[in-house]
Amino acid sequence: MVALTFDPFREMDRLTNQMFGGSTVRGPRWMPMDLYRVEDHFVVAVDLPGVDPGSIDLNVDGNTLTIRAERSVRTDDGVQWLAQERPSGSFLRQLNLGDGLDVDRIQASYDAGVLTVTIPVAEKARPRRIAVETAGTGPTSIKGDVVQGEVGN
Repeated sequence: MVALTFDPFREMDRLTNQMFGGSTVRGPRWMPMDLYRVEDHFVVAVDLPGVDPGSIDLNVDGNTLTIRAERSVRTDDGVQWLAQERPSGSFLRQLNLGDGLDVDRIQASYDAGVLTVTIPVAEKARPRRIAVETAGTGPTSIKGDVVQGEVGN
Protein backbone atom coordinates (compact mmCIF):
# COMPACT_ATOMS: atom_id res chain seq x y z
CA MET A 1 0.00 0.00 0.00
CA VAL A 2 1.31 3.47 -0.83
CA ALA A 3 0.08 6.48 1.10
CA LEU A 4 0.31 9.96 -0.37
CA THR A 5 1.39 12.91 1.73
CA PHE A 6 -0.83 15.98 1.40
CA ASP A 7 0.43 19.28 2.76
CA PRO A 8 -2.44 21.81 2.92
CA PHE A 9 -0.03 24.71 3.53
CA ARG A 10 2.01 23.93 0.40
CA GLU A 11 -1.22 23.65 -1.62
CA MET A 12 -2.47 26.99 -0.23
CA ASP A 13 0.85 28.66 -1.17
CA ARG A 14 0.57 27.24 -4.70
CA LEU A 15 -3.02 28.47 -5.13
CA THR A 16 -2.16 31.92 -3.76
CA ASN A 17 0.77 32.17 -6.16
CA GLN A 18 -1.46 31.21 -9.11
CA MET A 19 -4.10 33.79 -8.18
CA PHE A 20 -1.73 36.71 -7.66
CA GLY A 21 0.88 35.76 -10.27
CA GLY A 22 4.62 35.93 -10.00
CA SER A 23 7.06 33.33 -8.84
CA THR A 24 7.52 34.37 -5.23
CA VAL A 25 7.37 30.79 -3.97
CA ARG A 26 10.68 29.79 -2.46
CA GLY A 27 11.77 26.28 -1.71
CA PRO A 28 10.87 23.03 -3.42
CA ARG A 29 7.93 22.94 -5.80
CA TRP A 30 5.35 20.23 -6.24
CA MET A 31 5.47 17.83 -9.21
CA PRO A 32 2.35 16.13 -10.68
CA MET A 33 2.27 12.35 -10.69
CA ASP A 34 0.16 9.28 -11.44
CA LEU A 35 0.15 6.22 -9.20
CA TYR A 36 -1.25 2.83 -10.16
CA ARG A 37 -0.82 -0.89 -9.49
CA VAL A 38 -0.07 -3.54 -12.12
CA GLU A 39 -0.15 -7.14 -10.84
CA ASP A 40 2.66 -7.40 -8.27
CA HIS A 41 4.09 -3.87 -8.36
CA PHE A 42 3.14 -0.21 -8.05
CA VAL A 43 4.14 2.38 -10.66
CA VAL A 44 4.69 6.07 -9.96
CA ALA A 45 4.93 8.30 -13.07
CA VAL A 46 6.16 11.83 -12.26
CA ASP A 47 6.09 14.70 -14.77
CA LEU A 48 9.50 16.38 -14.86
CA PRO A 49 9.76 18.02 -18.31
CA GLY A 50 12.96 19.92 -18.97
CA VAL A 51 14.74 18.49 -15.93
CA ASP A 52 18.34 17.40 -16.33
CA PRO A 53 18.34 13.64 -15.57
CA GLY A 54 21.58 14.10 -13.61
CA SER A 55 19.75 16.34 -11.13
CA ILE A 56 17.18 13.68 -10.20
CA ASP A 57 17.76 12.26 -6.73
CA LEU A 58 15.66 9.30 -5.64
CA ASN A 59 16.12 7.74 -2.20
CA VAL A 60 14.33 5.65 0.41
CA ASP A 61 14.68 6.31 4.12
CA GLY A 62 12.66 3.86 6.18
CA ASN A 63 9.21 3.89 4.57
CA THR A 64 9.61 7.29 2.88
CA LEU A 65 10.43 7.56 -0.83
CA THR A 66 11.82 11.02 -1.67
CA ILE A 67 12.07 12.34 -5.22
CA ARG A 68 14.10 15.53 -5.81
CA ALA A 69 14.89 17.23 -9.10
CA GLU A 70 16.19 20.55 -10.38
CA ARG A 71 15.21 22.63 -13.41
CA SER A 72 17.51 25.55 -14.18
CA VAL A 73 16.46 28.87 -15.68
CA ARG A 74 18.05 29.71 -19.02
CA THR A 75 20.76 32.27 -18.31
CA ASP A 76 22.17 33.06 -21.76
CA ASP A 77 23.57 36.56 -22.30
CA GLY A 78 21.17 38.94 -23.97
CA VAL A 79 18.00 37.06 -23.02
CA GLN A 80 15.04 39.37 -22.56
CA TRP A 81 12.16 37.45 -21.00
CA LEU A 82 8.74 38.15 -22.51
CA ALA A 83 6.99 35.45 -20.52
CA GLN A 84 8.32 33.03 -17.94
CA GLU A 85 5.60 30.63 -16.85
CA ARG A 86 7.48 27.35 -16.51
CA PRO A 87 8.57 26.84 -12.93
CA SER A 88 12.26 26.43 -12.23
CA GLY A 89 14.30 25.54 -9.19
CA SER A 90 13.93 22.56 -6.88
CA PHE A 91 11.11 20.03 -7.07
CA LEU A 92 10.30 17.64 -4.24
CA ARG A 93 7.79 14.84 -3.70
CA GLN A 94 7.64 12.38 -0.81
CA LEU A 95 5.59 9.18 -0.61
CA ASN A 96 5.01 7.11 2.50
CA LEU A 97 5.43 3.47 1.51
CA GLY A 98 3.48 0.67 3.18
CA ASP A 99 5.09 -2.29 4.91
CA GLY A 100 4.28 -4.83 2.18
CA LEU A 101 6.66 -3.33 -0.42
CA ASP A 102 10.12 -4.52 -1.46
CA VAL A 103 12.06 -1.25 -1.15
CA ASP A 104 15.36 -2.99 -1.99
CA ARG A 105 14.14 -3.73 -5.54
CA ILE A 106 12.78 -0.27 -6.50
CA GLN A 107 13.73 0.68 -10.07
CA ALA A 108 13.54 4.04 -11.87
CA SER A 109 13.85 5.31 -15.43
CA TYR A 110 13.54 8.76 -17.04
CA ASP A 111 12.20 9.11 -20.58
CA ALA A 112 10.54 12.00 -22.46
CA GLY A 113 10.27 14.14 -19.32
CA VAL A 114 8.61 11.44 -17.21
CA LEU A 115 10.29 9.72 -14.27
CA THR A 116 8.86 6.21 -13.83
CA VAL A 117 9.45 4.49 -10.50
CA THR A 118 8.51 0.81 -10.12
CA ILE A 119 7.94 -0.44 -6.57
CA PRO A 120 7.50 -4.22 -6.27
CA VAL A 121 5.19 -5.79 -3.70
CA ALA A 122 7.20 -7.93 -1.27
CA GLU A 123 6.95 -11.69 -1.82
CA LYS A 124 5.52 -12.17 1.69
CA ALA A 125 2.71 -9.68 0.97
CA ARG A 126 1.56 -11.26 -2.31
CA PRO A 127 -1.63 -13.31 -2.33
CA ARG A 128 -1.00 -17.04 -2.49
CA ARG A 129 -2.99 -20.27 -2.67
CA ILE A 130 -2.78 -22.65 0.28
CA ALA A 131 -3.29 -26.40 -0.17
CA VAL A 132 -5.44 -27.97 2.53
CA GLU A 133 -4.72 -31.59 3.41
CA THR A 134 -7.32 -33.86 4.92
CA ALA A 135 -6.61 -37.08 6.80
CA GLY A 136 -5.88 -39.90 4.35
CA THR A 137 -7.31 -38.27 1.23
CA GLY A 138 -4.38 -36.21 -0.01
CA PRO A 139 -4.25 -32.49 -0.75
CA THR A 140 -7.38 -30.48 -1.36
CA SER A 141 -7.27 -27.04 -2.92
CA ILE A 142 -9.84 -24.34 -2.37
CA LYS A 143 -10.82 -22.19 -5.37
CA GLY A 144 -13.40 -19.58 -4.44
CA ASP A 145 -16.52 -21.40 -3.18
CA VAL A 146 -15.59 -24.70 -4.87
CA VAL A 147 -13.60 -27.37 -3.01
CA GLN A 148 -11.73 -29.83 -5.19
CA GLY A 149 -10.17 -33.03 -3.94
CA GLU A 150 -10.74 -36.65 -3.16
CA VAL A 151 -13.45 -37.86 -0.83
CA GLY A 152 -12.96 -41.24 0.78
CA ASN A 153 -14.96 -43.51 3.07
